[in-house]
Amino acid sequence: MHHYIALLRGINLGKRRIKMDRLCTLFGELKFTEVESFIASGNIIFSSKSANSRKLETQIETHLKQSLGYEVDTFVRTRAEVAAVAACHFFTAAELAQAGNTIYVGFLGEALSIEQVRKFIACRTAVDELHVAGREYYWLCRIKSHESKVWTSPQMKDVKLPSSSMRNLTTVRKLAALYPSPNI
Repeated sequence: MHHYIALLRGINLGKRRIKMDRLCTLFGELKFTEVESFIASGNIIFSSKSANSRKLETQIETHLKQSLGYEVDTFVRTRAEVAAVAACHFFTAAELAQAGNTIYVGFLGEALSIEQVRKFIACRTAVDELHVAGREYYWLCRIKSHESKVWTSPQMKDVKLPSSSMRNLTTVRKLAALYPSPNI
């Protein structure tokens, strides 16, 4: 069996309210095992015989749309991949410890193009530090996230960032600690 964590975009935001036990049931209907949820924001831990995470993303998205009546962008990572993301090394210890600083991780379906990465990094501001690694981007916000203007800037719109699901790095680290990769 292969062990995964699915990060669902937009769960329990706006009109997309769903109980986590219902979400786990929907994953069980896909014949996944060891299904659990972690906090009510669309983090589903599961095991599958499939070794193809991209195929799993499509399968989950199709089933959720049929069951819920709306699209749910899904980003599947192995537990080892989540552990690697949790070991974030882009920011200094001082930046991590600074009161008011928060780090977020955006999970993407595909890696950004070189041009998108260049444009994305160029969106940095005095309060927003940005990095990209593989299929994830990292955002260090030195103010309250809702006060940041980085995501609504014309420069960010020019990046044409694809759909992603963002999590606080603290949540990612808790996921990695609670659900360690059995292959490590």
